[in-house]
Amino acid sequence: MKRISIAGLAAISILLCSAHAAAAEISELKVARQFGISFLPLMVMQEKKLFEKHAKAAGLDSTATYMQISGGTSVNDALLSNSIQIASGGVPPFAVFWARTRGTPNEVKAMTAKNCAPIMLLTREPRIKSIGDFTEKDKIAMPATKVSGQAIILQMATQQQFGKGTEFKYDNLQVAMPTPDATAALLSGATEINNQFSEAPFQYTALKKPGVRRILKSYDVLGGKTTYNLVWTTSKFHDENPKTYQAFLAAFNEAIQDINKDKRGTAEIYVRITKEKITPDEVLELINDPDIEFTMTPQNMMKIVGFMAEVGHIKVKPGSWKDMFFPEVHNLPGS
Repeated sequence: MKRISIAGLAAISILLCSAHAAAAEISELKVARQFGISFLPLMVMQEKKLFEKHAKAAGLDSTATYMQISGGTSVNDALLSNSIQIASGGVPPFAVFWARTRGTPNEVKAMTAKNCAPIMLLTREPRIKSIGDFTEKDKIAMPATKVSGQAIILQMATQQQFGKGTEFKYDNLQVAMPTPDATAALLSGATEINNQFSEAPFQYTALKKPGVRRILKSYDVLGGKTTYNLVWTTSKFHDENPKTYQAFLAAFNEAIQDINKDKRGTAEIYVRITKEKITPDEVLELINDPDIEFTMTPQNMMKIVGFMAEVGHIKVKPGSWKDMFFPEVHNLPGS
């Protein structure tokens, strides 16, 4: 009887430990997304409940909530306060957060790349032919100032045109605005916003209006196709929620495959979720654009990070892209 009792207690102990381990994983995963076609993988995950599918397969009873937040700084603040567990946005705001939290309990690393896509600087001013024509009277709208993807590309382009030491020449012209609002301001002609550093699909919509022109494209500044968006989280979340982390990554990978396999279907998802004034055909045209690629492999992003280290946005330069990513994607041919 004593042996049976001990065995029974051991079995109960194992069950309790297993239950505790399962309970340690969060039951609601909060994911931030911003505006634009770059966030399509997260929209596909939301529409098809892909995270829930893979969480269930991992033995979890978990759901995902997708939150709309504008600007990398706001996204990082939400992640730091634990209002969200998964952040997404441009390379520069991620790099700033990575460098700032490196070696701390809240250390942040990227989970995966999301896509390659060009961003464009648009103007409605006939006198502006290039960035060299900006004056103190001009205003450039973008999601966030100084360290957004748009701000960094503008700084890189400024350095290329005017030389080292001039990178921040146009920082005082930048105005932080959510991309849809900035597009409306540019097109209305009724505000001080006469330029916008935009992204897809908004930049293509704006270019259809007579008088709006492109004066800069990020791929020209960076020398080719470049990762525009990433997904990131804290090491604490990664380590304490291994099954949830893997379920998210598997769901994200499935979303990428779905986009590339069923482009029209995912175009319809974009329109349905965003409720933007754009047709599925217009979104499909973007998905088919050779400039835009949905992939988990980071491409050419070290050029951006290297520049940021050079001009002081971050105090440490990673030796490789792998220094900034969790090991689950180190097998990818990134750059």
